[in-house]
Amino acid sequence: MTTNLTAIQKSLVGAVSADGLMAYTAEISKEIRLSGSLEELRAFKYAKSVLDELGAETRLTFHDGFISLPVSAELKVGEINMPCITHSMSATTGTEGLYGDLVYIRSLSSNVNTIGKIVLIKGIATPGTVEMLETAGSLAVIFINGTITHEMTVSRVWGNPTPETKKEFPKIPVLSITEVEANLLLKQLDHSSNHIEVWLKTIVDTGWRKIPTLVAELKGEVEPEKFVLFSGHIDSWHYGAMDNGSANAAMLETARVLTECQVPLRRTLRLAFWSGHSHGRYSGSTHYNDMHWEDLHENCFLHVYADSLGGKGATILSESNCMAETRDYGGGFVKALTQENFIGKRFGRGGDQSFWGTGIPALFMGMSEQPLSDNLASQTLASLFGGIKSGGFGWWWHTTEDTLDKLDPANLRRDCQIYVSVIHDACTRKVLPFNHEAGAHEIRKALEHYQKLADSRLDLTRALERATLLESLGMQLNKVMHNRNWSDDAAKAFNDAMLSISHELIPLNYVSGDRFDQDLAMNQPVLPLLKDISLLALTEQGSAEDLEWQTLLKRRLNKVEYSLLKACRIAQALIP
Repeated sequence: MTTNLTAIQKSLVGAVSADGLMAYTAEISKEIRLSGSLEELRAFKYAKSVLDELGAETRLTFHDGFISLPVSAELKVGEINMPCITHSMSATTGTEGLYGDLVYIRSLSSNVNTIGKIVLIKGIATPGTVEMLETAGSLAVIFINGTITHEMTVSRVWGNPTPETKKEFPKIPVLSITEVEANLLLKQLDHSSNHIEVWLKTIVDTGWRKIPTLVAELKGEVEPEKFVLFSGHIDSWHYGAMDNGSANAAMLETARVLTECQVPLRRTLRLAFWSGHSHGRYSGSTHYNDMHWEDLHENCFLHVYADSLGGKGATILSESNCMAETRDYGGGFVKALTQENFIGKRFGRGGDQSFWGTGIPALFMGMSEQPLSDNLASQTLASLFGGIKSGGFGWWWHTTEDTLDKLDPANLRRDCQIYVSVIHDACTRKVLPFNHEAGAHEIRKALEHYQKLADSRLDLTRALERATLLESLGMQLNKVMHNRNWSDDAAKAFNDAMLSISHELIPLNYVSGDRFDQDLAMNQPVLPLLKDISLLALTEQGSAEDLEWQTLLKRRLNKVEYSLLKACRIAQALIP
């Protein structure tokens, strides 16, 4: 999709102020903003005051969130104390700590017995690695981060726990150290025939506490009940100037530019500022989804997310997260404003993406990233973020060093200009150009892959035929949306129907379980309902296990087929 900025959009992006963005960021990031803390609340109240002055309708509310705040960590080898940190949702050892033999493994595929051992492993602390090592019988895990330790949340539970999901919280303590401490440990292992005992202690304050949510609206004039959701979190690790003060600033600046330039909106802009992102595994956005599911499903056309903008040296703008349906739309503005060809990358399970079950199209997470380099921090962050040319948000991400000096005002202005142009367009354009051809294509390719895995054990022919048909219908819809003079009523009806297609395809493409629930915080492949075909392929054909998997997967396939059928019917009704 080629995007040419209108005269109004050029005026809006020209009005974005680097000085204003830096001033907003400085005010928000002047204190450490732990979820549920008074310091965080002051940042929320500041954002509310800015939006109130702009004339937005604001509402600051509070709810119970399950929050985990790391308090302290210790690591000793003999009498030597080693600097370390523990993590949100790690198990607490208590004041007595625990002793254990240390074992180093190069990767999770290493053939090393970790039962009853304290495991040392390279990488940033992630819930998947913790879960695998816990299942393997490990006593604790120590991650080697690089030159500086990175704060992380190590639970797989998304949002507030339920009686079922609370079983997924880590039951072992988790620490992180730098390369300096790791080299000392590895030398001792080499000199002691791979056997040394270490002592560690973790204290983590985990429990329910009140956390805030701030929602502000700039009302649309034609269809005010319909809205674009523009969101980001306020809570932070340490001062969090980039993560996420810079994004909060971009949200405030977007509201300022739209308001002061007196731009009439067709539909409402709803800004939402979350707590519980860093310390509650997205408990703020998840609670909002729970409380407003039907409104989001019926009325939200697009969720735009902002995180960690404007870092020094952040020159890669081609790989922000998107859905197949929104890639061309968002990428067109990236290209128009930066001349960089946008390739995008599929959303991972992170960044307050709590709304997939509602079927809302989503666009962006961060905007700009660092170029990939050979140093360990870059390589580690690249593996975590899944980039091609990009190496994450910067070595200071989730560290004590995330301070105002890590921002480049020009980069922050550039990133904000992209958001301003997208938000303005989404709130004013008559017909939203979501590309269902691309969404259907992604699903069809996944079905072809699954059919090869399943071979003759599961027939995906019907699903493939419907995905192929929907891809063709999507191509026709792309022509329809660009080749008509739309009346207000016709545009509204078309948008509603296109959103109904999203309501079928997005949960199909991103949700493994119940669309009213939340999957665990683990990345999902395309068509996660059918991901267990890989397990079917490992069974002995004709065995009881084979037949059991066939039964389960056929039921899931029925859901896939029927969702595609409904999407095809909606699309067919839209084509003249």
